Amino acid sequence: MILQACLNGPRARREHPDLPVTAAELAEAAREAVAAGAVDLHVHPKDATGADTLDPAAVAETVSRVRAAVPGVPVGVTTGAWAMPDPRIRAGLVRSWTVLPDHASVNWHEDGADLVAAALTERGVAVEAGLFSGTDAVTRFRASPFAGTVLRILAEVMDTGPATAEATAGALLDELGTDLPAPVLLHGQDGSAWPVLRLALRRGLSTRVGLEDVLHLPDGSRAPGNAALIRAAAALRVPAAGQGPGSSGGADVGPSA
Repeated sequence: MILQACLNGPRARREHPDLPVTAAELAEAAREAVAAGAVDLHVHPKDATGADTLDPAAVAETVSRVRAAVPGVPVGVTTGAWAMPDPRIRAGLVRSWTVLPDHASVNWHEDGADLVAAALTERGVAVEAGLFSGTDAVTRFRASPFAGTVLRILAEVMDTGPATAEATAGALLDELGTDLPAPVLLHGQDGSAWPVLRLALRRGLSTRVGLEDVLHLPDGSRAPGNAALIRAAAALRVPAAGQGPGSSGGADVGPSA
């Protein structure tokens, strides 16, 4: 079981004054998040306007700076279609990367997921399979030739309602079933972030938190930054049912490189 920090996502600075956007800001945010308890990182490289990009220069600068700030901690990036809608161009950009992340997320409800996964696999970059609730992602993923090779499954709850999020998360986990080819990381966003994180902890699943997913702390106050969110999540951790504090329980230990 891991706690991943998702430091910025596709958000813009106007949503939070301390959202890390530049490579230098992401490196500092990564250092603080790891010090607070994160063991894995998910970041969105940005262009000069603050928009997500898969441009090789931006990916290289971001990954290099973050990796230098937290040596040995796995660093992942997005390949979301909003950064480049054409999947063929998206896959071509992956093949042009000069500095490689440890892993990258691929959203299976997006057209061309297999093309992007193929490009990442060719480059030796591990794939996180993003499976959004309310989409046909699970069906598409199960039919994919890459279903048995991914690093982990990101079970992503798109329902932002605090009162309904756990039920939506449970339905997504039920749809995934138990015959899974990889560990699951369960998370929500905005209003569902903390309820879903608590559910993940109760079920002994990996989870994540950061300004990509939520801007407030469990008590409803505005989070001052990523490190505060990680500390709050770490404070909620409890052993999974039937496990002691030192039990691995088939933990997702993340990539080895």
